[in-house]
Amino acid sequence: MTDRYAAADLSAFAAALFSHAGLEAEKARVTADILVEGDLMGHTTHGLALLGPYLDEALSGKMLGHGAPEVVAEASASQTWDGRRLPGPWLVVQAAEWAAARAAESGIAAVSIRKSCHIGCLAAYLHRFAARGTMLVIACSDPAVASVAPFGGTRRLFTPDPLAAGWPSPEGPVMIDVSMSITTNGMTNRLRAEGRRFEHPWLLDGRGVPTDDPNAFFADPPGSLLPLGGVEAGHKGFGMALWIEALTAALGGFGRADAPTGWGAAVFVMAIDPARFAGLPAFTRETGWMADAVHANPPRPGGPGPRLPGERARRLRAEHLANGVALHPSIPPVLAARAAAAGIAAPAPLA
Repeated sequence: MTDRYAAADLSAFAAALFSHAGLEAEKARVTADILVEGDLMGHTTHGLALLGPYLDEALSGKMLGHGAPEVVAEASASQTWDGRRLPGPWLVVQAAEWAAARAAESGIAAVSIRKSCHIGCLAAYLHRFAARGTMLVIACSDPAVASVAPFGGTRRLFTPDPLAAGWPSPEGPVMIDVSMSITTNGMTNRLRAEGRRFEHPWLLDGRGVPTDDPNAFFADPPGSLLPLGGVEAGHKGFGMALWIEALTAALGGFGRADAPTGWGAAVFVMAIDPARFAGLPAFTRETGWMADAVHANPPRPGGPGPRLPGERARRLRAEHLANGVALHPSIPPVLAARAAAAGIAAPAPLA
């Protein structure tokens, strides 16, 4: 049986480790909460699986633990920030709070962030804002990393470039978190470490041949992740990735043209307040109708029937909060090792 842990204990433990690594208290707490939120929702490659790499960034000085972002451009409903290599989760929460407050006045507001550290699971930010009646949109790229080839090509050009959005509906937030590649770097690394293969040929090897073998990604010549849509319809994922590169690196004024190095993110955060349009009741009336129509749609023969994006994550989150978080088996040993190194007690499994 898989051990379970209280979410509050995991957050407090991760925050203590981040504080020990030099992050200010609020930055440590917010970063810890966002990582644990990823595990609560079942995104196990982008939850506490990132704790070790984040700590290494902080301990090496590549992640700045103190201070605030620099505002490099501002308009009535937008800002551009230099993130100064501050913790990505803290920067995104700050940007979302600023955008949500401005959107309450203007309807829409956005923040572009350059030179952020990695921001974790994008879906982890959505629930808190959608529950308050705000639609939140987040996109990110890493200008220093290339792992996905353009449709029709074989050489890595961009990152999975995820896009997330959450909005209110009567039964709970609808939440999407979609990469513009079929799979992610994190899952490729995990399957390779576990000696497993993908369910389908979601990569190209270095010659451009589709494969399900994650080792092809690390070969010489290196393989690449297929864009969303695969070899048949990958032009759609590729086009969306170009748009996200424009939303993130181009709007922020710092991207691949600058030949950056290191592990980081260019981020776009936009808040929309339905109350400033036709009104929140009208908005949720429509989103509620659509939710009911999705659930009433006849399923395919032998299939489970359609569900809303984020529906499974909401249910899993509630179950984890009630009964404890079931971590991926690779994570507890890392927690124990980091606890021993820092002299901090590791969280104990629930009885």
